Amino acid sequence: MSTVLGIRLTDARDVVVKARPDENRAVSCVLAQARLADQGLPCAQPLTPVHGVGPLAVHAEEYRAGGTLLRGDSPAVAARYAAVFAQLMAGLAKLTLAPPLPNPRWVRWDHTEPGLWPAIESLDKKDQKRVPSYVTSAAHGSRERMLALAANLPRVLGHADFEAHNLRWDQDRVRVVHDWDSLAWQPEAALVGAASAVFPKMGPATLPPIESTEAFLATYQEARGRWFTADEWQLAWAASVWPAAHDLRWEALHGYPATTAKDFRAQVAERLRRAEPA
Repeated sequence: MSTVLGIRLTDARDVVVKARPDENRAVSCVLAQARLADQGLPCAQPLTPVHGVGPLAVHAEEYRAGGTLLRGDSPAVAARYAAVFAQLMAGLAKLTLAPPLPNPRWVRWDHTEPGLWPAIESLDKKDQKRVPSYVTSAAHGSRERMLALAANLPRVLGHADFEAHNLRWDQDRVRVVHDWDSLAWQPEAALVGAASAVFPKMGPATLPPIESTEAFLATYQEARGRWFTADEWQLAWAASVWPAAHDLRWEALHGYPATTAKDFRAQVAERLRRAEPA
């Protein structure tokens, strides 16, 4: 989806150059990243604005070396990730800039195209019969509920790829959060719900235990000092289903073994139940 190059300049500085197809998102994403870095939040400082190079959007940023991965999906680990996500969302809330639309494809449940899934040519041309019916059914239930609940909620900026491989830690302190190309413009609860489901991800589709998503949602709200309304709470649970459904569809269409399908099938009914009124 993008090319990332590490380059050592003649003055001995190490920098990163990123190039990706331009969907008119990159300018807003890099501007947000720069303003967050100016606030002292844990992200690399962009060194250039976005430049159009043919069909690509290209920019350079500082190289933030070091740090380790935080592995696991326990409630305690979830709470650590949630505290960081709350910090980032608080920083993003201070910014005013053009929304980076369309949203990243793996959270683009709010698309206006016909059909269940957003149009992705590389996926749409494959045999859709490979996608298990339980994945399609779960995605449909998740999306219907999100569209209904999100209709009257404000949109905010949020990191939509808050997966373990995009963060590095120095023991208990987060050192850097990467992948600011993946900002989205959606209701806060939808962004938090998605993050609560993908935080342990380092490879194939995954879902943490239900109690870990609970811990993530609770810690996030406590850190932000604001508790979700009933509609927002339901929206967060519905949003926790969509990224895994998207990933399982992607894996099925590419012929990958469904290594995490068992966890998904075991949890999806309970997650969608929590997305309904009590």
